[in-house]
Amino acid sequence: MRVSERFASLGSRCALIPFITAGDPDLETTAQALYRLDQQGADLIELGVPYSDPLADGPVIQAAATRALGRGVTLDAVLELVQTVSPHLQAPIILFTYYNPILNRGIPQFLRQVAQAGATGLVVPDLPLEEAESLLRPAADQGVELTLLVAPTSPAERIQRIVAQSQGFVYLVSVTGVTGARTQVAGRVADLLHQMRQMTTKPIGVGFGISQPEQARQVRDWGADAVIVGSAFVQRLHQPEPAAGLQSITDFCADLRHTLDQP
Repeated sequence: MRVSERFASLGSRCALIPFITAGDPDLETTAQALYRLDQQGADLIELGVPYSDPLADGPVIQAAATRALGRGVTLDAVLELVQTVSPHLQAPIILFTYYNPILNRGIPQFLRQVAQAGATGLVVPDLPLEEAESLLRPAADQGVELTLLVAPTSPAERIQRIVAQSQGFVYLVSVTGVTGARTQVAGRVADLLHQMRQMTTKPIGVGFGISQPEQARQVRDWGADAVIVGSAFVQRLHQPEPAAGLQSITDFCADLRHTLDQP
């Protein structure tokens, strides 16, 4: 299912989008984590491709990527995992990767392989708006929706251009800086959501810094169509025993889903 189709099927329900890093602690555990998150009410799932220089990521996700790379996890291994798991999931998989691995592989080949694996969404955090067209059109040709990010410091004119081009949904970054759990969500998010709502009817997801169910509900109440939670899931999955990590993310996902579904 395409990302936009998934949002359309949800109606007024606020989507829950967990993020995990592929291959941390290992690919088998990643597969089990995807199944667990899907079963516990994740509407879409972001899957991070390990990368050696993850500029947008905070220490938790950076460490997870480093561990995965240290175990030899490659892009091909991640795509093989997606191909195995995606037919059994209700939640569409959104790949989160940086631009350099895409260029290294070649844009047409990369997108063909992503589509063949069954991922229907793509987020590239270091892709500037000015270069987005190089991916937007070929991605759409392959049935992959490229979601663009809006920074909280973006001027209105730039936000307008981003929301016009973003596919699937629009990703609003809630903080100035990298990913990572925060104790509070910046109040400016409410103003930005209102501003963006005047510009587009596309779904708007808010991510970076959301780590607690109460924060997720606050963002929902401000008008977000989706809440994206990353570091809090990655941190919980990183346990001495994989079974303990899986149970931890299962409970956390269920808690987030329950909170988002409350009036």
